[in-house]
Amino acid sequence: MNFRTKLFRIVFGTETKAGKLFDVILLWMIMASVVVVMLESIPQLHFKYLEIFLILEYMFTLIFTIEYFVRIWIAPRPARYIFSFWGIIDLLSIIPTYLSLLVVGSQYLVVVRIFRLLRIFRILKLARFHRESRMLLEALRASNYRISVFLTAVLAIVTLLGTVMYVVEGGKDGFTSIPQSIYWAIVTVTTVGYGDLVPHTVMGQIISSFAMILGYSIIAVPTGIVSVEIAKAAKNARKCKRCKTENDLKANYCQNCGKEFPEEED
Repeated sequence: MNFRTKLFRIVFGTETKAGKLFDVILLWMIMASVVVVMLESIPQLHFKYLEIFLILEYMFTLIFTIEYFVRIWIAPRPARYIFSFWGIIDLLSIIPTYLSLLVVGSQYLVVVRIFRLLRIFRILKLARFHRESRMLLEALRASNYRISVFLTAVLAIVTLLGTVMYVVEGGKDGFTSIPQSIYWAIVTVTTVGYGDLVPHTVMGQIISSFAMILGYSIIAVPTGIVSVEIAKAAKNARKCKRCKTENDLKANYCQNCGKEFPEEED
């Protein structure tokens, strides 16, 4: 086994102790770099420790840059890695620091490195959660049309409420336009309630009360739609009798132990 192959097993793999150690060290460095960026954004610390923050940030960026090009060098198909999800995230995590030399403030975009922490699922062997995440995605996909119709109806409702409120308030007290009034309707219906726009007429307050009550019922609808689809997906899961792992209904073999499923199973 040549040096390049050994390095590939360490950088891309988690089977060896060296590979696990590399990933753990990498994760700690990612978290440290994100914390540094967050601390730098605090005005008191920014002016007091700016030089230290810059040194740390350039150090982390240099290490991550070397790591990125090493991954390209040892990858069997460099282009496949470069244009993969992880490759794009790795690239985006180092660009902001170099961009900050031209655009002031862009260095804070390095918080995109937080997405690199998703590698912890691979390190800790949490792939068993893949089926649950896939079930959730399937439920969202199955309820896509119903949620789209629901959102369209909500959009029509807030547009109507905003228009009516604009007319009722007479363009005063912040309701200076229909789009501004629609913003108020969205904030009210979603029960966020910023309080920056408040109706002062009796009729406006009545409409607000109606919008608040309507908001509670609206919030429950998409939750119910998705919950039903998740229940259906869970019901359609195929459970292996040997290892008790739940598989997709159309699966012919257990994803955990490899047991072949009969054509019809009780």
